[in-house]
This record gives sequence, structure tokens and C-alpha cells, in this order.
Amino acid sequence: MGRERALILDMDGVIIDSNRWHREAWAEYNRLHGIATDEAMQQRMYGKRNDDIVRDFFGSHLTNAEVAAHGAAKERLYRQMIRPAIHDALVPGVRAFLERHRGEPVGMATNAEPDNVEFLLEEARLRAYFRAVVDGHQVPNPKPHPDIYLRAAELLGAQPRDCVVFEDSLPGVEAARAAGMAVVGVATTYPVLPGVDLQIRDFTSPGLEPWLANG
Repeated sequence: MGRERALILDMDGVIIDSNRWHREAWAEYNRLHGIATDEAMQQRMYGKRNDDIVRDFFGSHLTNAEVAAHGAAKERLYRQMIRPAIHDALVPGVRAFLERHRGEPVGMATNAEPDNVEFLLEEARLRAYFRAVVDGHQVPNPKPHPDIYLRAAELLGAQPRDCVVFEDSLPGVEAARAAGMAVVGVATTYPVLPGVDLQIRDFTSPGLEPWLANG
């Protein structure tokens, strides 16, 4: 039996396969402001915090208040789009996985906006599974910096070497590695994530639980 590990899950692409709705929401929001959204822009969006995305799409000249307003408006649109499909959009097996590990040190660490975090926890009834929830606005630097994962580990009372991070994005993997944590790659956004210790399709992958038990 291996040592008990703290499990830290990213949100978008790990708990909820939300990429489709984020892509549609950004495309529609940008269209309303006269911006055509190409695939390169969509790819740059993955794993980033909203202030970085807004400045990328709308320009670095915006004030902090303008950036926040654009981000909030886009996320309201996203929540309207995904609400009818919230349960179906959960990554396969994630609820059963969380149930199996109920009572263990499990946290969420995400660059997502706080309103989206609250929305998911409430609408999908997932709050009880997490001892700690950290979003990108609670730390000085978002992913790919390690701050968010180090803060989650601190709240869980775990050393970084005893943490396993579940990630779907390149900035997220970079952040977890910089924090000194093991990484499980979830193949919702990219078919292959370089630099991970274990790659899974989703939480129904048969190799996951044996790897956690023996890691």
C-alpha cells in the first residue's frame, strides 16, 4: 500500500468537459464586439486566466476594470450556454471517482473565474467532495506558475511531493511540475500531454486506481 496522497483536480477539462462551451462563448462574445475568433486564439485560451485571455483578444490597453467587465460578461454567457447540459458535461467517471475518495484530502485548483467555480459546485452538487477550493484570483500568479497548487497543498495539509494533480492543459501541467507534484493528464483537451506521470482518457480508465494505490 502506498502512502496517502492529496488529490488536486483542475476544473475545466478535468471535472467538467467545458471546452466546447467556452469556445462557443468566446466566439459569440467576440463576435458581438466585432472580433473574429480563429483557431489559434481558441488554442491560446486553454488553461489561462480570464484577464490574460481578455488582454490577448481585446488588447493590452484596457484598464483592469474593463478587463474584468469583459471577462464577467463572457462568463455569464458561458453559464447560460452550459447550464442545461451541466450534468452531461461532467468528465466520465469523475463523480464516482470523487465518491470513492470522499473523506480523503481532495482539492480543486483552477484558473477559472470564481463565479464559474461556484456555479459548478452548486449546479452539479460537488461541493461536499472538496476540502479546499482555490481559484486563480486567490494567488499572486495564475498557472503556469505553481502558486495555485502550492496553496491548495497548504490548505490540504499536504507536502507537494505527496500531491497528485489532475490536469488537461499545458499551462496546468507546467504549474504542477513547478510545484513539485505528480501529474495525471486527462485527455479531454489534448490527446497527449507531455510531462505527465500517467495519461488517462477519463476517470473510467482502469489504470488510474492501481497507479494511485501503488504510486
